[in-house]
Amino acid sequence: MTAAVLYWLLIITEGAYLGERTVVWLYDLYASRYDRIKDWEITDEIFYLADPFVAALGEERRPALILDVAAGTGRMARAIQAADLLPDARWVLLDASARMLAEARKLVRLPGRVTFLHRSAYPLPFPDATFDAVVCLEAMEFMMQREAALAELARVLRPGGLLLITNRIGMGARWMPGRAWTHAELYALHKQLGLRHVSIRNFLVEYEWVSSVKAGSYAPPGRANDAATLSMLEELADFV
Repeated sequence: MTAAVLYWLLIITEGAYLGERTVVWLYDLYASRYDRIKDWEITDEIFYLADPFVAALGEERRPALILDVAAGTGRMARAIQAADLLPDARWVLLDASARMLAEARKLVRLPGRVTFLHRSAYPLPFPDATFDAVVCLEAMEFMMQREAALAELARVLRPGGLLLITNRIGMGARWMPGRAWTHAELYALHKQLGLRHVSIRNFLVEYEWVSSVKAGSYAPPGRANDAATLSMLEELADFV
């Protein structure tokens, strides 16, 4: 019985019920093998990740400053890089796992257009309304304060900016009680945070793709080349 509980706590739920330190420790432990374990196909990553994200981002928000929270090995940036899309974008990849971030540094090849930050998702170290788009993939269920973390993602997003998160569903959600949102909960949370045009669709096997737009008028262009923002990021950066 004890072995089964430990397996559930450490393997199936990846430490989600044991606190952020345990989650980070596990991701540090598997960082060098993470992509081999996941075994993503790049053609699928382009089709399911890069193409729909770029379509949702649109032309108005370019050149986009994009924040990827719990970025891991840089999955989204790499998919967009492989598809040869958004060459004018600038990325901020933030993760609490130093070793996952180290893997991202090896794999994301966007010289001068990516900043790596070794930070927790809550609180985020940015002023309000900084980013044109904020992404958080397959990570919300591992955060100890999910609603507070979602509020932080919304806070640092510009009015009219794009937010993309995922929500666990199916067997994965059943194995992690209290770590997934119902559709009613998602709509209510987004409304409370000033997020509109909420769209929810299936994403791969165990997730939903949840996109929304922050209320307010967007003022082009995107901030990828904004001098004041870049100066702020340079001061924060662990690696550029």
